[in-house]
Amino acid sequence: MLGGGQLGRMFTLAARTMGYKVMVLDPDAASPAGQMADVHLQADYTDLAALKKLGESCAAVTTEFENVPAASLNELARHCRVAPGAEAVAIVQDRSHEKSWLAGNGFATAPFALVNSEADLAAALTVTGTPALLKVARLGYDGKGQARVGSLDEARAAYQEFGSQPCVLEGFVRLEREVSVVLARDDAGQCALFPLAENRHDNGILDVTIVPARVSGSLAQQACDTARAVADKLGYVGVMAVEFFIAGGQLMINEIAPRPHNSGHYTLDACVTDQFEQQVRALCGLPLGDPRLLSPVAMVNILGDRWHDGGPHWDTLLAHTNIKLHLYGKQAARPGRKMGHFNVLDTDVESALQLAERMRNAL
Repeated sequence: MLGGGQLGRMFTLAARTMGYKVMVLDPDAASPAGQMADVHLQADYTDLAALKKLGESCAAVTTEFENVPAASLNELARHCRVAPGAEAVAIVQDRSHEKSWLAGNGFATAPFALVNSEADLAAALTVTGTPALLKVARLGYDGKGQARVGSLDEARAAYQEFGSQPCVLEGFVRLEREVSVVLARDDAGQCALFPLAENRHDNGILDVTIVPARVSGSLAQQACDTARAVADKLGYVGVMAVEFFIAGGQLMINEIAPRPHNSGHYTLDACVTDQFEQQVRALCGLPLGDPRLLSPVAMVNILGDRWHDGGPHWDTLLAHTNIKLHLYGKQAARPGRKMGHFNVLDTDVESALQLAERMRNAL
């Protein structure tokens, strides 16, 4: 596993449960995945000696985040199986490449323009209109590396604040809902799609996921069909997520994530097979598991903001027997940092959501 965060941790737990040994490459001595691994290589993702050891020691390698250098994946592929491959990851780890690829393959997105220099901003604003969102092309996540701009002067100031690096300018849409599809795809092109998830964000960070999404069956099917088409076009192998905006009753792709996704954490308790077991299965060439939903569910992220006055009130949360708590083993709690999540399973989605919101506030 390249990457030692919570997604790598949950993959490692799934793999070890299935009898595999796991080596994690991550520079952080206290990485959540490294705590669970058989071997933790504490090194940078570009360390050639560490990559060689990983590739020669492991039968197959995957990743938990999209910003691992594509060159590192290519280096690993010289020694062992790597899934997803470097080509697919290289497309989606750069917003400018991702948006251009989506548009070039006929997938609907919000209006956007590429910004490679300050001189591009004026023309870009004529494409997107105002207000618009300026996003760095690489390394932005959870609302970081983004700025809302309402004029050319504001766009210039934001661009300079981002160090004049390549960006994408995105136009705003009349957002009705945000939804996502998490899927697994194997070498033969077979896909297993989890149910459509409805997502609510706070300050750019996922707050609550509601499953099944409260949309029409036809729209849910369209989202699943589109996500499958994206995976097929990429020739993707592994677990991925496609995030959508719903605006004017229409679907627009927001982002692709070449890995398990925060909005898929509900699968740990509410599906026959969870997204991390699917990642193991796809990587190891096993048949994909059954993604069927067993219960309506609401997932709530637990951020570091909750750690004050002695920490969160876990006893209040766990007094409810239909709540499942997952903590990530992170040592330092910081505002905005994902420390864990909990899933509320109930007989209907509205009941699950109501209890989830009550418990979020009770923490």
